[in-house]
Amino acid sequence: MTMGRFHRHDGDDDHGHSHEHSHQHEASREHTHDQHDSADPQHSEHGDHSGYETGPDRIMVLERIFDENDARAASNRASFDAAGVMALNMMSSPGAGKTAVLEKTLAAVPHPEQIGIIEGDIETSIDADRLSGFGARVSLLNTANGFGGECHLDAPMVASALEGLGLDGLNLLFIENVGNLVCPAEFDVGAHHNVMVYAITEGEEKPLKYPVMFRTADVVIVNKLDLLPHLDFDLDLFERNLAAVNPLATVIKVSARTSEGLDEWYEWLAARR
Repeated sequence: MTMGRFHRHDGDDDHGHSHEHSHQHEASREHTHDQHDSADPQHSEHGDHSGYETGPDRIMVLERIFDENDARAASNRASFDAAGVMALNMMSSPGAGKTAVLEKTLAAVPHPEQIGIIEGDIETSIDADRLSGFGARVSLLNTANGFGGECHLDAPMVASALEGLGLDGLNLLFIENVGNLVCPAEFDVGAHHNVMVYAITEGEEKPLKYPVMFRTADVVIVNKLDLLPHLDFDLDLFERNLAAVNPLATVIKVSARTSEGLDEWYEWLAARR
C-alpha cells in the first residue's frame, strides 16, 4: 500500500498548515457516507475532518496507514541495526542544498565505499547522477514509478530501495528525502536520526510556519552562509525561532558552496559512525 497524501494528526502537533501539493484522498474509497452516528463525528482527537465528509471512517483508514508505515519503519531500523548501519533521513525544502552537502561529505570523509545513499525524487536521476562517482553505493527511488508521485518517502518505499542497494559492507546510509517542508517529517522511514538542511534564503520564520519539520529534526544544517552579506536575514532571530520549536536540535552552520563549517558536520558524523 502506498502511504502518500495522508497526514498524521497527533495530539500536540500543530497541523494547521497548508499543503502545497495536490491531495487525492484514496481513503474515501474505503468508507460509506452513511456512518455518521456519533454526536459530533467530524471533530475528534485527530482534528476536524469535516471538509472530507468521512468522519471516523477516514480516521480509521489513516490509523491503519500510519500503523503499517510505522511497523515497516521498525523493520527497516532492525535491518540497519543488524547490519551495523547508521541511517540518516535527510530532509529539506527544494533547493536548500541536501545534495550539495552530500557531495561535499562524500568527497571529504574516509571510506566513501562504506556509505549508501537512497536518493528520493519524484522524477529524474539528476541528484543521483551528482552523487555517483564518489565511491558510495547509490540507489535511485523515483516516487513517480509505482508510488503515485509522492511528495515524500515512506518506510515501504525505503524498504523497496533497500532491496536493490543492499547493506553488506556499509556503515552509513543517507536517505535523501523528497524536497518538501511538510510531508517528509510525518513519515518514519526507519532512520536513526533526522537531519534537516535549511537555507538562509528561506527566511527566519520557517520554524514557526513549519514546526513539525523543525521539531522532528535532530540536526539542523543551516546552509548558504556565504550569502549572508547579501541578504536581509537575521540569523539570531532564526535561531530563536528554532529554539522556540525545538530547543534540543543540534545546529551546524555551513556553506556547502565554500565548505565553511562543514568540518563540524563531518565531526558529528564521525562521532556516530
